[in-house]
Amino acid sequence: MERESFSSPEIAQLLNSFIPIKIDREERPDIDAIYMNYVQATTGSGGWPLNVFVTPDLEPVFGGTYWPGPNNSMTAVGTLSETVGFKDILEKMKDVWTKQESRCRESAKEITKQLREFAEEGVHSHKMGEKAEDEGLEMELLEEAYQHFEKKYDKVHGGFSNAPKFPTPVNLRFLLRLSQWPEAVRGVVGEEECVNAAGMAVNTLRKMARGGIRDQIGYGFSRYSVTKDWSLPHFEKMLYDQAQLLDIYLDAFFVTQDPEMLGVVLDIATYLTSPPIAAPGGGFYCAEDADSYPTHADNEKREGAYYVWTRKEVRGILGDRDAGIFGRFYGFTADGNVARENDPHDEFISQNVPNIRTTPGALAKELGMSESATVQVLKSGRKRLREYRERERPRPALDDKIIVAWNGLAIGALSRASTALQGIDSEKANDCRRAAENSANFIKRELFDKESKTLYRIYRQGRGDAQGFCDDYAFLVRGLIHLYEATFEESYLEFADVLQKTQLSLFHDSTGGGFFTATPSPSLLLRLKTGMDAAEPSANNVSASNLHHLASILDDAGYAKIAKETVAAFEAEVEQFPWCFAGMLDSVVISRLGTKAVVVMGDVEKVREKLRRSVGAGRTVVWGQGEWIRKRNGLVGALAKDKGGVYICEGRSCREGHEYL
Repeated sequence: MERESFSSPEIAQLLNSFIPIKIDREERPDIDAIYMNYVQATTGSGGWPLNVFVTPDLEPVFGGTYWPGPNNSMTAVGTLSETVGFKDILEKMKDVWTKQESRCRESAKEITKQLREFAEEGVHSHKMGEKAEDEGLEMELLEEAYQHFEKKYDKVHGGFSNAPKFPTPVNLRFLLRLSQWPEAVRGVVGEEECVNAAGMAVNTLRKMARGGIRDQIGYGFSRYSVTKDWSLPHFEKMLYDQAQLLDIYLDAFFVTQDPEMLGVVLDIATYLTSPPIAAPGGGFYCAEDADSYPTHADNEKREGAYYVWTRKEVRGILGDRDAGIFGRFYGFTADGNVARENDPHDEFISQNVPNIRTTPGALAKELGMSESATVQVLKSGRKRLREYRERERPRPALDDKIIVAWNGLAIGALSRASTALQGIDSEKANDCRRAAENSANFIKRELFDKESKTLYRIYRQGRGDAQGFCDDYAFLVRGLIHLYEATFEESYLEFADVLQKTQLSLFHDSTGGGFFTATPSPSLLLRLKTGMDAAEPSANNVSASNLHHLASILDDAGYAKIAKETVAAFEAEVEQFPWCFAGMLDSVVISRLGTKAVVVMGDVEKVREKLRRSVGAGRTVVWGQGEWIRKRNGLVGALAKDKGGVYICEGRSCREGHEYL
């Protein structure tokens, strides 16, 4: 719409009949969520761009997502008409408001009332303290969620939907970890089912890793695939996707020990620790655009221009022989490999999106070459094409905001990667640890108010005005917990504890349980509280998990109680649609089975070597010789500091952990 409508003088003239307000949904996710709820409720679908007409009281009158601009015949998404354009919408809304303003206001008030009732319906279905301590959600919900995903699974291409296809890391994480929980979980879901769940997740990850959704020439993943086979992406790269995918590919490597999964881990880690996404002063920028100029001489952007190739162009860079090998491996054709129906704007004529179509061994056999020689051609070709596009093509525009929540996800993933990679690629492991620490230190320095102990959400050429939201606290606390477990630097754990207390004071619902998205504000119609996972995990899912983990690390019964209450706040919805709350099901398991803390008192590296070979479901790691932790955690403080060894602490008691030595 930026190109078709918001750059159009004709649209501008009409739009100025209203009071246009542009909101950055990354800066104000609370406002975006309210009006997205409205559009989803009234149109049956949602997405971005999000366009809503509101009254002066901010109550919604009409809304939709994409509406075509002048001279565009594509179908719109809205409720007035299947083919109505943005110009028609503006003219109609101007006319309706002029002639029927009172009716519009009445309708807006009614729909706002309904939205408020809907928002309160589920999370207020119980009050804290009504149930006995041992009641709560049952682990059978994991089996229901598994069965849902099993029915939706695409056995050919992986994933759980038709086009467009999104990675959904939260769901993949749930499936992959089913087999990693204690035997009690496998007893509920079934041994065979847990193995199958991991297989669905790994196959999906493998299809993605070989598809066009992955930048096969460079590093990182695009946001989603336009096609069901992952071959044609929407080329935008988001920080939150890279962070979550690094996490899930790391889990996949732990479970399978597959070198292909490790290769993806190394690629994503390289993307996150390198320019342009890694900010020079610490932290990570939030996105790279999909559109860019094909060459430095062009003045019109095209989607994917930085990432696609003609066969002729590749031949000019690699030479006939290597280009032939490279093209067969990545599925290049003379006419391009993007189907006509997936190219409505004619942007991909003769262009190829690299997709891995075979294996080096199979290709070597087909060409009568050795596999090592084939691999060398592919490695060299990838490097030369990457150098060519960095030199000859303008890089897509960088969204250079540093967002606390998304940085928290990256800190956590890189921290875990730094531990896992230490015995495999120590240089990359150190890069990961350094990048995670730099981001955490940057946020504490630039976006944390030491007096109020509160966060600001965004940094861009200075600190923004927006205060941190619930997800900023939740995701950063999770990242700091992982960073502490990777470094045993107590300042990160202490910072996480401070932020957890602030999150509780600002967002916690002490009556109904759970966490609100934002603090109270006169500019908000609703104060939402959601537990459903989407492109990002829900703040309530992550908060419950954080509280369980901090309760284990710090031996804090208060945190454990609030964690259980957070899950209970969404009990009605989770029981009805457990697959929509896949992330929260982790906390259902922990509420039933507990979490064990591995307390290390002696040789750290020997224990880490054992720990780094597993996913770590239901387990935390504590360095028991730290001064702060010994004061904060009475159980750890009671252990002999100079004795050495490993202890397992759970259920308010500790025992020697011989299995970790």
